[in-house]
Amino acid sequence: MSHSPLLLQLVVILCTARVLALALRFIGQPAVIGEMIAGLMLGPMVLGALAPDFHAQLFAPDSLSALRGISQIGLVLFMFIVGAELRMPTGLRSQMLASAWIGGCAMLLPFLFGLGMAPWLHPQLAPAGVGFVPFALFVATAMAITAFPVLARILKDTGLAATPIGQLGLTSAAFADLLAWILLALVVALVAAGSGWSGFARMLFGLAALAFVAFAIVRPALAALLRRHATDGKPDGMVLASLLIVTFAFAALTQWLQLHEVFGAFLFGVCLPRDDKLLDTLVERLEYVAVLVLMPVFFALAGLNTSADAFAGMGGVALLLILLLAIVGKVLGGAAGARLAGLGWRDAFALGTLMNTRGLMELIVLKVGLDVGVIGQEIFTMLMLMAVVTTLMTSPLLQLLLRGRADRSDNSQHKVQSV
Repeated sequence: MSHSPLLLQLVVILCTARVLALALRFIGQPAVIGEMIAGLMLGPMVLGALAPDFHAQLFAPDSLSALRGISQIGLVLFMFIVGAELRMPTGLRSQMLASAWIGGCAMLLPFLFGLGMAPWLHPQLAPAGVGFVPFALFVATAMAITAFPVLARILKDTGLAATPIGQLGLTSAAFADLLAWILLALVVALVAAGSGWSGFARMLFGLAALAFVAFAIVRPALAALLRRHATDGKPDGMVLASLLIVTFAFAALTQWLQLHEVFGAFLFGVCLPRDDKLLDTLVERLEYVAVLVLMPVFFALAGLNTSADAFAGMGGVALLLILLLAIVGKVLGGAAGARLAGLGWRDAFALGTLMNTRGLMELIVLKVGLDVGVIGQEIFTMLMLMAVVTTLMTSPLLQLLLRGRADRSDNSQHKVQSV
């Protein structure tokens, strides 16, 4: 193609994403899973295999720079909204403790499983020059992710969002996600610093200083601005523009620190005043554009980074091992945490199943790892498939575990309510 194929690329990406999103919603799955699958379909494993000439022409490497820019903007906006939506458990101390048990155990067990299989994966799948420690820590972190936004959508679609078990699942996922993003920031800093511990310390100091500025200076200033110019919780155009400018500034600062831009956007979102009306306005004005238009481009670029050779040789065995340990680690870890918090077995496994939802957050984490060079295309492909499979499992398993729950005695329900 002699001209820029950007508009045609967008048409193909958005049409594929919408068709598969509708197909997945028709069978009771979150639309985002269809969009993730669309990314895989547009990659070398499907479109590249079925129509190699068209694929090579449409997604020629020298034509992807504009798509990368669109994807970066969408990712920054989405992570800002994710940070703004994050709600840590409040209220009863028992609920905070239960969320910590569930979220912590659901993260710890798959993290340990990831560390355990890293010595076998590193020699065959780590990029050249990547040491064992950063590779192992990244794989372990990727295994431990729970997708808070997708989990919220699943709970809403199944009518469980307002139930005690749904609320406990959300707060546990928020706890696990916060731990995972802190750990991921440490891993990325370690990779960016190479073997230089002084560089690693400088990055951590810079991130800590940025967090201090966010919560000690920016948050109070934003609260005052919103009190003055958004008394109804609905910012006008000038205030919204200011929020976007600061979002991109925070993303640029973490990029300058040699960390990924998603950390800055997420941090700024977290430091926003917890105002539900403000959040509703941000979702209405920003999230729909980011999710419906910009994020499918991110999924498509992720799909283009997959490798059709990922399953050659021992690749198939590696994929099965990753799937097995990812599922067992999350479900058993979450269930163990729920049992320690005093829940019955069925509710405990339901919460473990919820913690197994990885979805979009997993893909963002994987893209961060690919961007910084700690993983290669082969293991990126395996982990992306793991994210899709584990998220697809959530809704049917949850319905199976909670089937007949309302017909049982209220003993288990009473335990969930007391937590």
